[in-house]
Amino acid sequence: MVEEDLGLERVNCRAKGASSGFKVAILGAAGGIGQPLAMLMKMNPLVSLLHLYDVVNAHGVTADISHMDTSAVVRGFLGQQQLEDALIGMDLVIIPAGVPRKPGMTRDDLFNINAGIVRTLCEAIAKCCPKAIVNIISNPVNSTVPIAAEVFKKAGVFDPKRVLGVTMLDVVRANTFVAEIMGLDPREVDVPVVGGHAGVTILPLLSQVKPSCSFTQKEIDYLTDRIQNGGTEVVEAKAGAGSATLSMAYAAVKFADACLRALRGDAAVVHCAYVASEVTELPFFASKVRLGRNGVEEIYPLGPLNEYERAGLEKAKKELAGSIQKGVSFVKK
Repeated sequence: MVEEDLGLERVNCRAKGASSGFKVAILGAAGGIGQPLAMLMKMNPLVSLLHLYDVVNAHGVTADISHMDTSAVVRGFLGQQQLEDALIGMDLVIIPAGVPRKPGMTRDDLFNINAGIVRTLCEAIAKCCPKAIVNIISNPVNSTVPIAAEVFKKAGVFDPKRVLGVTMLDVVRANTFVAEIMGLDPREVDVPVVGGHAGVTILPLLSQVKPSCSFTQKEIDYLTDRIQNGGTEVVEAKAGAGSATLSMAYAAVKFADACLRALRGDAAVVHCAYVASEVTELPFFASKVRLGRNGVEEIYPLGPLNEYERAGLEKAKKELAGSIQKGVSFVKK
């Protein structure tokens, strides 16, 4: 017997699930980051409803992931005409949409395509769920976060606490690479990574690593370079078959889970993120922030930097200023 003969409509069927959890939308759920991200979010017990949106293959990914025996209910939305339906009532919106990097491409090469995608998605968020926490993954993050902010300002709904660029992959890489050198468990390592999310704008503060570690200058140079170019390492290793999708999905879920725990009211949820900030003279900057029920509750200062880090900070700021302006100008033109 088929479902129709039993009088069952799949869309109306609902397993007993975590009805008290949060509603999460993933925009770009059928992509290289989006698919593993969707799978990992379906596994998160804090998620009660998971909306998967894309311009292609959203229903295929939804069908696949909906068979997982976890409590989140999954719904798929395909194409621009279903974008608003995907967003209504969401608590958290995660945006991995856009094209990935290929060998020889910088994150800035992605700008012309991904800038337009992020603008369109944020216009819909402004209309349908302006109070949602927004996690932006689409590269170049240094520019797409300012684009999102400008779109929300235009719509009169900008809340700087609720728009966060996801730089967690830089932290995840830093923790892993430091742990390898020091012979530690990466889960026990915490490296603050500040600045932005591309090349020299990624500044690992190795003088502030926990547990406290001392590095030779050669190790500092090696670690800084590898953390800054971790994305390129993966792009080249995949040789045209994609960019860092799996580790990015892992990092995105780690950050999304932190946002959900903060929304739930958990205390002391502190992570690095790229946000509207007054830590430097730049309008956006990545540093440690404390997350809460309204998004970013507190932005922490950079703390004491050594001479190497101060020089790195100046380089990062110079590069970052141009990327921020590029994003702002894109919306204002």
